[in-house]
Amino acid sequence: MDPLDTLEATIRARRSADPATSYAASLFARGRGRIAQKLGEEAIETVIAAMGDDPAKIVPEAADLVFHLLVLLADAGLGLDDVRTELKRREGVSGHDEKASR
Repeated sequence: MDPLDTLEATIRARRSADPATSYAASLFARGRGRIAQKLGEEAIETVIAAMGDDPAKIVPEAADLVFHLLVLLADAGLGLDDVRTELKRREGVSGHDEKASR
């Protein structure tokens, strides 16, 4: 199984876990606002790493960003397949045209 699919399944399984023993469960317990806040924090940390001199420092921040994005998606009842569908819909469409259509 793809590592992102495995992570997504693990996150979904943790929704009902004990928040005292599962970080993902603790995020779900605190609600979507907290999940979104953590996603924003991780996005900022990824940008900061990207602005530095060591590209390798981007990788762990990107992993944290993806993790928190998957938690947000799961909280909203969405998942990677929804993102894949949207990306497929955009295939062959100019980024400028796609943005203008929203």
